[in-house]
Amino acid sequence: MNAPNMPTQYRLSDFDFELPPELIAQHPAAVRSQSRLLDGTGLTPIDRVFADVPQCLHPGDLLVFNDTQVVKARLYGEKASGGKVEMLVERVLADNELAGDEGSFALHAPAEANSHVVVHLKVNKKPAIGSKLLMAGYSADTPSQGFEATLLGRWPDETGGLFRFRLNRDAYDVMSHHGHVPLPPYITHADDATDETRYQTIFARHPGAVAAPTAALHFDQTVLDAMDARGIARASVTLHVGAGTFSPVKTQDLSEHVMHAERYNVPAETIQAVADCRARGGRVIAVGTTSIRTLESWALTGQVNGDTSIFITPGFEFKVVDALITNFHLPKSTLMMLISALAGHGHVMDLYQHAIAQRYRFFSYGDAMLLQRQASREPSQAM
Repeated sequence: MNAPNMPTQYRLSDFDFELPPELIAQHPAAVRSQSRLLDGTGLTPIDRVFADVPQCLHPGDLLVFNDTQVVKARLYGEKASGGKVEMLVERVLADNELAGDEGSFALHAPAEANSHVVVHLKVNKKPAIGSKLLMAGYSADTPSQGFEATLLGRWPDETGGLFRFRLNRDAYDVMSHHGHVPLPPYITHADDATDETRYQTIFARHPGAVAAPTAALHFDQTVLDAMDARGIARASVTLHVGAGTFSPVKTQDLSEHVMHAERYNVPAETIQAVADCRARGGRVIAVGTTSIRTLESWALTGQVNGDTSIFITPGFEFKVVDALITNFHLPKSTLMMLISALAGHGHVMDLYQHAIAQRYRFFSYGDAMLLQRQASREPSQAM
């Protein structure tokens, strides 16, 4: 699902920038809402604190959050031969997926379906189909410890890059008891108790993500209360963020890039909230690029749930979203292309140079920025 009218003049190199490595945030801010906020809604950037974000919005606006919950998807074990194995659960398969029917969607499959998982596998030599992996201390002598994983094949077909396993225990139970927080590859410390809390939004409800919707990490109850007091409405969608969000774009020609697929759902009450917002003249403000991808997938296809591989690049015609709260993204990433499509390529690149010069913190645990759709950007300095 590529963006319509994608211009050919943009190349991968157009979304590159030099980032000093010390600006990659390794830990979250001490207080969620005390992260910095770069207000890029006007022609001139304004440096703020995230706690100020309610004052940057208008009464009657609608904030749309992604309420996915990060699961402890990174699991460790070994092959029967003793070789070490690292498994990252990409998704737990639902009943319809086990039957080969991909036409429907389940946020959290019934317990009997939760034994089948699709994973990224890190191992020296890929095991043969039928091989059993001994995970988290499992063995025939200690069957009550850990779990066993049997390789069934590749996913989504025999040439796919992911692997499908059957577990001898419920996958969500396994991840809860034995899993590790799936921190991004640019965060170098091992996960700890702080990450279990801070690499999760305060309103996460539906388990299934292996990466956090990071823009929403800045929201605490104080900010939400201030939003309510200002008359700013809230709604939620669900997109289970996959590990593919960190996959680099490798082709200079953007039209050759193949996007990863992620599961999404747009509830009926959110559809109504968008309609109500439009009726009162408010703006739809996505909290994070995952919320944009969900809303625009729904608008483009008419499907309220399913898998989306939407690839938003400059030239995309937004049908729902007017503004965006987002973190700072990796160079040459699909997310740089998305925010450039929304706010304008030149404007975004200028904002990034400002952020680097002002020593903003980047990526998942970093600071935030506020952007507005370029057709509606205000010449004034505040939104």
